[in-house]
Amino acid sequence: MTQNTFYPLLFQPYYKPVMWGGGNLAKVLHRELPADAAEPIGEAWELCDREDVQSVVLNGAFSGKTITELVQDYPAELLGSKFKGGRFPLLIKIIDAGQKLSLQVHPDETSCEVIGNGAQPKTEMWYIIHADPGAKIIAGLQPGVETEHFLEQASSAECEKSLVVYDPKPGDAYFIKAGLVHAIGAGNLLLEVQQNSDTTYRISDWGRVGTDGKPRQLHIEESRKSINLSLTESPLVPRAEDPADGNCKYPVIGNCPFFHVEDLRLAGAWDDASDGTSFHLITAVNAPVKICGKETVTELSAGTSCLIPACYGAYRIEPVTSTVTTVIKTTL
Repeated sequence: MTQNTFYPLLFQPYYKPVMWGGGNLAKVLHRELPADAAEPIGEAWELCDREDVQSVVLNGAFSGKTITELVQDYPAELLGSKFKGGRFPLLIKIIDAGQKLSLQVHPDETSCEVIGNGAQPKTEMWYIIHADPGAKIIAGLQPGVETEHFLEQASSAECEKSLVVYDPKPGDAYFIKAGLVHAIGAGNLLLEVQQNSDTTYRISDWGRVGTDGKPRQLHIEESRKSINLSLTESPLVPRAEDPADGNCKYPVIGNCPFFHVEDLRLAGAWDDASDGTSFHLITAVNAPVKICGKETVTELSAGTSCLIPACYGAYRIEPVTSTVTTVIKTTL
């Protein structure tokens, strides 16, 4: 394989039905969703390399190949020198919350060693694509709240007094470090960039029952070992504003060992290049774009992503509309 073999890759989303799923994937992003799902669609896994779900390439010479196969066959060309081996290191989702998600926490590496049972660390970033009126984000505990007292109240209404609540707006970003108590409120449509982990510990499900009429399982002991009270800095990232003229680049997540995220606000074409150290994952947020390079043009509708291989080199992002276009760029 030569460098010219590689190109921007599109993947087939995996749609996950859940009891709290919403309707904004169809309403806002105009997705055609599975009609036979037993529950509403709450998650679109845009790029995933798990044992049970592996994204499949939609375009070009690699069409039909899984991300697992590509990572195994072309780790340096696809992922770059920062990749340390194993599976694709990130999981990219769009979350569509029709109801409030459970109150939960993810473990960090230290907690995983204590908990065992296959626990995997998960730090993540949320970027708000759309928020219905009255939508909320829960992220963090109020100062002075102690873990034991909080967990004792987890199944009561008193629990909510211990939580930090935000009013999200499109363009807001939240850095949800492992160990931070959190929940996505009803009416949020957001892009989630996370470590490749599916470990979530449920602290409270707000008194709900599942489709079987029974409460869903809680994970109080695992949560006790995962909650990190030292995470006192606000997870709300300073907000990026649209440029007065020209293009602007804003760091969203920079000082993180697992991923870096930039918010590109584009009034015109944006020239960039992957340099062999990392792939570039490009997500069109509010409007379509074209990815142009090496005699190929890859079109992205709002809410969709493409993976630009680490070896690809120079490319250009071209907005399709006259509106200021938001693009999220994720790298290692």
